[in-house]
Amino acid sequence: MTNDTPLLEARGLTKRFPGVIANDQVDLVLHRGEILGLLGENGAGKSTLVKMLFGIHQPDEGEILLRGERITNDGPGESIARGISMVHQHFQLVPPLTVAENIVLGAEPVRGLRFDKGAANDRVREISERYGLTVEPTDVVEQLPVGLQQRVEILKALYRGAELLILDEPTAVLTPQETDELLAILRDLAATGVGIIFITHKLREVLDVTDRVTVLRRGKSVGTVATAEATSASLAELMVGRSVVLRVDKTAAEPSEPVLTTSELRVRDDRKRELVSGVDLEVRSGEILGIAGVEGNGQRELVEAVTGVRPIHAGHATIVGQRVAHDPRSVRELGVAYIPEDRERDGLVGVYSIADNLVLTSYHTAPFARTGVRQFPAIRQLATKLVERFDVRTPSIETPVSSLSGGNKQKVIVARELSVENQLVVASQPTRGVDVGSIEFIHQQLIDARDKGAAVLLVSAELDEIFALADRIAVIYEGRIVAELDPNTTSREEVGLYMAGGG
Repeated sequence: MTNDTPLLEARGLTKRFPGVIANDQVDLVLHRGEILGLLGENGAGKSTLVKMLFGIHQPDEGEILLRGERITNDGPGESIARGISMVHQHFQLVPPLTVAENIVLGAEPVRGLRFDKGAANDRVREISERYGLTVEPTDVVEQLPVGLQQRVEILKALYRGAELLILDEPTAVLTPQETDELLAILRDLAATGVGIIFITHKLREVLDVTDRVTVLRRGKSVGTVATAEATSASLAELMVGRSVVLRVDKTAAEPSEPVLTTSELRVRDDRKRELVSGVDLEVRSGEILGIAGVEGNGQRELVEAVTGVRPIHAGHATIVGQRVAHDPRSVRELGVAYIPEDRERDGLVGVYSIADNLVLTSYHTAPFARTGVRQFPAIRQLATKLVERFDVRTPSIETPVSSLSGGNKQKVIVARELSVENQLVVASQPTRGVDVGSIEFIHQQLIDARDKGAAVLLVSAELDEIFALADRIAVIYEGRIVAELDPNTTSREEVGLYMAGGG
C-alpha cells in the first residue's frame, strides 16, 4: 500500500431490494487520517451503503477495496477483523457491566480459563490514554452520562484495532458541550491515522469536523466536495436538489390565554421511578415553548402524561381548563395533536397503508365511518389530498407505511396531526433522523400551527431546533425544570450548561 492508496474505496456499489434500488453505482473514497462526511436525505441510501462497507449487506454489483485490495465481507465480524468498526447511533453497551467489561466483551483477556479483570482494566487505561479518551475502567456504564458512554463505544472499536471508524449520527443524544468534545476527539483520532466516515444530518458539525463530504441523493452519489469550499446552503442544495431555507422565517409570537398548564406534576416510569418531579409549566395560545434537555431526564414521561398516555402520579395537568385523564382519546377530543418521539412504536402501524395511518385517530368519526362502517372513498380522498399537500413521496396511498423512508414516515404523522386546527400541539423530537428538506417543511408546519393560534409544546434534544422555533425555552434536568430562558438573549452554551445540571 502506497501513501496515495486510499484506506477504503467503493466502486460502483449497487444494492437492490424488492421494488427499490437502495444504492445505484455509488463511489466513495476514504484516506488514512481523513474525516469524510456522508450526507443525504432520508432514503438516499446512506445506511445501506455503510452496511455494505461493514459487511451487514452484500453488494449486488461493484467492489470494495481496503488498503488497495479487493475484499468481500461476509459479516461484521470479518470487517472488525480487517480493522473496520461501526459505532451505531443507539449504543451497543451492556448497562450493568463496567467500562472495561464492555470494551473487551467478546475479546476478553484471560488467565488460564478465567477472565482477567485486572488485565482488562490495564488495557483499557492504556488505550484511553493513548487516544486521549479518558474513562475510568471500573465505572459501571449505566451510571455514566451519555457523552462518556459514547467514548466507551469508540474505545470498543479502537481496542479491536480499528483503522476505519464509521459513526452513525454520533451526536444525537449529546449536549452541546459533549458534542464539541466528541468532535475534538475525532480530530485527534484522525491525526493518528484513523480514517472516519461521519454520518449526520447536522450541517454545522459536518462543516466543523470533516475534510471532505460525499452526498447521496436517491441512491446515487451526486458529488464529493472539499469541506473548506462548502457552505450549509450548498450542501443542503446538493442533498435535496433545490435551494433550502435553513433559517426559520417567523414573526414574533403573540401569546394569549394558557392552553396547557401543569402544577406540581409528578410522573413515574414503568419501573415506578419518579422521572418527573414537581413540574410547573404553562403553554399559551400562539406560542411555542421549547423543552431542552438531554434524553432520559423526564421528557418522555412529561409528554406521555400531558397526552393521556401515562398516568399522572401527583399534581395535575389541564388543557383548556379540563383535567388531563389517563385516556389518550379524551385528551385528543380536547383538540390535542401529538407527534410522538418514537414514530415506529407510537406514531404508526407499519403494516397498515398510508391511507389507514392518516385516519388512525379519526377512523371512527364522520366522514370516515357511518353507523360503525368504514367509508373507504372518504378515507382515500383525504389520503390523496394529504399526500400531495405534505409531499409524502410514495407510489400509492395503499403502500404499507413501513416501506417509507424515515422522513416520509414523519410526514405522514405530521400530515395526520397538523392537517386540522388544534388547541395544543405536542411535538416530541419532531425531526429526529429527518433530512434537511423535511426539517424545513416540518418546522414551517409547527410555525403555521402557532400562527393559527395553537399552543405548541416542543420537546427536542436538538438545540438548533429549539433556538429556531421556540419563543420560550424551559430546560429539564433530572425531572425538574431548572431554567426558563429567552432564546433571543440566551446562548447555546448557557442552555447546554443547564442541560448538564450546571448553570
